[in-house]
Amino acid sequence: MSHDGVGPRAVMRSVAFLTAGVLAVPALAGCSEKDPAGKPTAGQEIAPAERGRIADGGTLRWAVDALPETLNAFQADADAATSKVAGAVLPSMYRLDANGRPQRNPDYLESAKVVDREPRQVVLYKLNQQAVWSDGREIGAADFAAQWRALSGKDTAYWTARNAGYDRIEKIERGADDLEVRVTFSKPYADWQSLFSPLYPKDVMGTPDAFNDGARRKLKVTAGPFALDTVDKGSGEVRLKRNPRWWGRPAKLSELVLRAVPRDKRTAALADGKVDLAEIDSTEAHRITLAARDKGKGNGAPLAHGPGAALTPGKSLRSWAIAHGSDEEAADEEILARKKRGKAVAEYADEQSSLRGFEVRKSLEPAFTQLALNGQEGPLADERVRRAVARALDRDELARVVLRPLGLPAEPVGSHLALSGQQAYADNSGALGGQDTKEAQALLADAGWVSGGPVKEEQKEKKAAGAGASKEPAGSEASESSGTPADSDSAEGSDSDEGSGSSEDSGSSGSSSSSDGSDGSDSSDSSTTSGSSDSSDSSSSSDSSESSGDDGTYIVGEDGKPGDDKPGENRAPALLVPAPLAELQRVALLDQAYVLGVHGQAEKAKKSKKQKAGKKQRIGKKRQAETEKQQKKDGPGTSGKVEKNLAHEGRSQFQHGGAPGAYAPKGTAAPGRAAAGPLAKNGKPLTLRFVLPSGPGSQSLRAVGERIARMLERIGIRTEISKVADESYFKDHIASGQYDLALYSWPASAFPATDARPIYSKPVPAADGSLNVEQNYTRVGTDQVDQLFDQAIAELDPGESRSLVRKADARIWAAAGSIPLYQRPQLTAARTNLANAGAFGFQTPLYEDMGFLKKGAKPQASSAP
Repeated sequence: MSHDGVGPRAVMRSVAFLTAGVLAVPALAGCSEKDPAGKPTAGQEIAPAERGRIADGGTLRWAVDALPETLNAFQADADAATSKVAGAVLPSMYRLDANGRPQRNPDYLESAKVVDREPRQVVLYKLNQQAVWSDGREIGAADFAAQWRALSGKDTAYWTARNAGYDRIEKIERGADDLEVRVTFSKPYADWQSLFSPLYPKDVMGTPDAFNDGARRKLKVTAGPFALDTVDKGSGEVRLKRNPRWWGRPAKLSELVLRAVPRDKRTAALADGKVDLAEIDSTEAHRITLAARDKGKGNGAPLAHGPGAALTPGKSLRSWAIAHGSDEEAADEEILARKKRGKAVAEYADEQSSLRGFEVRKSLEPAFTQLALNGQEGPLADERVRRAVARALDRDELARVVLRPLGLPAEPVGSHLALSGQQAYADNSGALGGQDTKEAQALLADAGWVSGGPVKEEQKEKKAAGAGASKEPAGSEASESSGTPADSDSAEGSDSDEGSGSSEDSGSSGSSSSSDGSDGSDSSDSSTTSGSSDSSDSSSSSDSSESSGDDGTYIVGEDGKPGDDKPGENRAPALLVPAPLAELQRVALLDQAYVLGVHGQAEKAKKSKKQKAGKKQRIGKKRQAETEKQQKKDGPGTSGKVEKNLAHEGRSQFQHGGAPGAYAPKGTAAPGRAAAGPLAKNGKPLTLRFVLPSGPGSQSLRAVGERIARMLERIGIRTEISKVADESYFKDHIASGQYDLALYSWPASAFPATDARPIYSKPVPAADGSLNVEQNYTRVGTDQVDQLFDQAIAELDPGESRSLVRKADARIWAAAGSIPLYQRPQLTAARTNLANAGAFGFQTPLYEDMGFLKKGAKPQASSAP
């Protein structure tokens, strides 16, 4: 599995996925200004070209994650490769356009419409009279009927994945002639256009044995622009050839080869000429972009990137000196290291030279990444806590983290059930509300989660552990606080990269966005605790700070608890911060003030810091002289007034719970508990387990997860981040419910009333006492949502059905079981002369139009953003 989502998308459109390359081709259909569906956030990028510009013949080698386990798209182990084969060799009555909307496929279907609604819904299909199977037999009612019987769910001997829609059919019969097929439904079905795409011949669907085993490795009869030639497990290839009986526009390619290439080996496969088209990650995209930029420098020019980029002249000279030095052992080691480095540099340069024949084509996948909140038990079983988590999130920022460095539109997704451009889309996020820290804190307080109690003692222990962990070498698995200044710096750096939007920046950002040491770990499990402490808490305090003692004042909000007669007992030791760190003090101060909700005090502190900074500049050396004079006057071992004031200033800024500048005489009770520290209820801290994948392709997902942890920390929610192996991420954690928070992706279906219902329907108890969740892995659902889905699927008026779907989406938002974040990026490496292929976006690929440009021909302008 790759993880900006979870696992391969099986044939079922509603299976969670991470890797999927989905659908593709023509021009964008216009959308009314009043249409809430709008247009796709990003257009496709496929280097479109007229067929006359494309050469006849040639072989396109297309990388897939693995060979398909089955060629039957209706079996549970079907995957993205299965869908590619089916799309090229089998009929589909409908395919998706660039807006993700179903359109009639004229190669197979002359017309299809609802001809009766009462007493039963009847759909009449009129088939293209030229449409025939590869054995010469006409496509007809017998094929439709065989597929219905296999997928209806009435015969359990058929090992089917899902029966949605087919279980509503009452009968299928021949119409006025062999080209007409009448489908009568037992119950109204709004998504009837989702049926019979793909359509298998009756030879495959006619018996359970043929269905279960007959189409796993072979398809004897096909009806597409291509036909299946061979499936070779040894070479890892599925080879398709032109279909000589194809009646439509003939395929430009003579062969289409799907080659299994793991994601982490695709750069090498591209450079070695083994594939011509491959979905890639941001790091690979960056390398291809750099290769194109280096094209004009000549093959002999040294590269400013790659394994030799960090070797400065000074380091090179030192290496030479060691290699030729008198220490023979050190010299031998250095000589070996130089040889390895030289070989790596040469191999990298060769690969970069080969990659110059490729370009990156980018769009947005028809899928979105969401934050899932497990509502089965624990704190998130309370809707108020789930809503508080949602209101703490800045979804715009999270979208920017992933998409802006890639040069893609960074817009948060506003629907669970469709994406911008699809017919059912409308931004219903207002049903939950946007980012609002005060509202999130109020929701938590209403749910009984408040600051104080035993959490403070636990926090002290965590700090001690954090202090020890900070001494671990980089990449260690020790627990650490996500609220450290280092994290803040990382966040700022990431923002800087996002703002550029250049391809070069996108590559570096993609490769380093989550390089926090733990991401490179090979461990299957590691944990990070996000608390309210920062690194200053785990630092050892100076003796002077400790010796300052109790001088009769304390910082309001630092009491052990309201009215405690031992103010400040549990506070962290003050830090004496030197003047050069004044800016860092200011940032930390404003961040603390924001968390506490004391905006007015923050502004006052900000003004005070500016005044002090100006004063320091005016005083300069005079101040230093006065300080030395004061120290001499006070005698050895004492501090002057300036130093004492700095100690108070540092204490006010770096101790938890203190509002800067708010001093009171000893014994004054703190006004309420304004601190947004760790929250507790009935003696238990509010800590959520956040599960993230640890694989090399999941950097952006981890970066988003760490941002979310910091956002939740601001409202007092601690997160324990567990990074787990990719192969166990979905099965052992998401599907089994072993998480509180998780990130994964769902495909956006053109038929949400059918495909989205299992994802959001209310879990029900099974006969054995377990909970039947279908695909609702958040375990959050309501009767109202189920009713709206039922109404939408039975409503034959398209506009009214869409309205019901949008109402269901608003209810899903309000329940806060999952929070859509951003549409997944789609990055594809393609040869520069390959046309009508690449980042397809929503649209179904037109396999017959793919091909290589004639010499001197140029593609048309792309619709990419």
